[in-house]
Amino acid sequence: KSKLAEFDGAVATRRLDPKLVKASKWANRNELAYANEEFASLKNEIATAGGNIQAIKVRPSKVTPGEYELVFGHRRHRACLELGIDVLAVIDDLDDTELFCQMDRENRARSALTPWETGVTYAKALDDGLFPSARKLSEAASIDLSQLGKALALARLPADVISAFPSPLDLQYRWATLLTAAIQKDPELILSRAKDIHESPEKLNSSQVLSRLLDGGGTVPPPAGKKIVVKGKDGQNGEISVDGAKRAVTIKLGNIDPSRFSEVEK
Repeated sequence: KSKLAEFDGAVATRRLDPKLVKASKWANRNELAYANEEFASLKNEIATAGGNIQAIKVRPSKVTPGEYELVFGHRRHRACLELGIDVLAVIDDLDDTELFCQMDRENRARSALTPWETGVTYAKALDDGLFPSARKLSEAASIDLSQLGKALALARLPADVISAFPSPLDLQYRWATLLTAAIQKDPELILSRAKDIHESPEKLNSSQVLSRLLDGGGTVPPPAGKKIVVKGKDGQNGEISVDGAKRAVTIKLGNIDPSRFSEVEK
């Protein structure tokens, strides 16, 4: 009895089949987070130890009896799932708000989410009505309101802009203000640049993509509207105009002999 008294108030752990543990709808790890060296190292440590030493946390599923919903420990759970071994877990019956706040705090304490993952998580919590406002979310989860605003700004970026980057996990908090301001100033231009970058075979890193989106990047183009006049020896004439903002060149040629059209095209 004295031994049992020492554990009064303690939370017991259990080994669960990881297949019975499902991700929360507010799961905030992008799939790319499981394809890096850090996750591979964690998986190797768990394999060597024969299981996760630090328990994950779950709650009983509100949808399927006998199953569980992840509160935190998504990376440890994924490692055990891929290794085919039981996962050590603490089971706690939490409501949605408690689940979200505990999940967010644990992830910030252990392996910080990228700004993009963080923004998507907070945006989903607000869109699902889990919190009535960003301010209430910041208070409940102890998040800096300014940082929360930047994370949400990243999550609200147009899909075309996000797809222009090699990976959304590369996005930085400080880019949120720059990109949002550029889109508000000239949305058509930014979306056009984003599509061009996405479709281009040129391989750019994320910093280069940001530069291209904001100011065209690369060498400085001639001023927009500048025209170059060209003249041929037999009375041909033409203009070359360059629009640096749109990265476009327009060529107009006049008084060309029709028999030379194929030559001009080449």
